[in-house]
Amino acid sequence: MKTELIVIDEYIQHADIEPNFIHLLEENGLIHIQIIENKRFLDTEELIELERYARLYYDLSINIEGIDVIRHLLGRIDKLQNEMKSLRSRLRLFE
Repeated sequence: MKTELIVIDEYIQHADIEPNFIHLLEENGLIHIQIIENKRFLDTEELIELERYARLYYDLSINIEGIDVIRHLLGRIDKLQNEMKSLRSRLRLFE
């Protein structure tokens, strides 16, 4: 499967976000940037997360550390919901 990449500089202009914001996200491990021939790229699969982070940062004024906490908590919620679904289906076997 071939991944599609977005040129970060073009995305920054299109989305009207600061280059430093992208740098902070990468520095904190929230996104992963690939450098190819001196250009920075982002995998399109990370685009939804990047847009979510931008809304939290710009619209709600949540700092990078807060975004990381929210990301972590949402991941735990997803994991717990999946566990509940699994347990419910296993319990149905005993009904």
